[in-house]
Amino acid sequence: MADVVRRRGPKVRGRAAERQQPPGAVAAGYASMGWPVCLGAHAYRGTLAAMEPGRACSCDRMGCPAPGAHPVSSAWQMQATVDLNVIQGWWETRPEANVILVTGQVFDVLDLPVPAGSAALEQMQAAGVAVGPVAVLGQDRMLFFVVTRGSPADEDEWWTSGLDCEPESVVEGLRWHCRDSYVPAPPSCDASGQAARWLRSPREHPLPDALRLLEYLVDACEA
Repeated sequence: MADVVRRRGPKVRGRAAERQQPPGAVAAGYASMGWPVCLGAHAYRGTLAAMEPGRACSCDRMGCPAPGAHPVSSAWQMQATVDLNVIQGWWETRPEANVILVTGQVFDVLDLPVPAGSAALEQMQAAGVAVGPVAVLGQDRMLFFVVTRGSPADEDEWWTSGLDCEPESVVEGLRWHCRDSYVPAPPSCDASGQAARWLRSPREHPLPDALRLLEYLVDACEA
């Protein structure tokens, strides 16, 4: 992980500039790529509300288990959009809102702990595997973006996977975000104030087939 993060160059500086953009502008950028977004809650940090017992998130739920890491609305599946006018209106109203990307439409996300993800990434790069976009959420999770499995017209043909319905039971730590799921996206901030960041930008790396990565990710989680 340290080797990956310490590298510097034009692409890294470009990603740093991207992180400095306001969340609404970044959300519009995702939408321009055809990636559906929705408005995210934000974590309270250094505010009076943060001192209230059990209050760490802008949502109404006391003791929110995922401060700033979920959509504002429970109707997020219907609200997710690539409409730039809608997105602009959302972030004009809530400029501090995090950015949520909805999975299962254009892309899926393989989500695992940073140590395992870092090890798998190094192995795949050494093997010449086309990894695709990769993001890091704080110090905890690494997200590998892949082509979605989609939603077949015949639900009986749906390829079920324990990774996306029971994420901790088949391979400990590995989650497969497919339909009916979402992930926070850079530059969203977590409860500690750390911003999510891209290690491999989606503008520079096309989405790969999930199965090409899965062997490496599973092995890293089981190591």
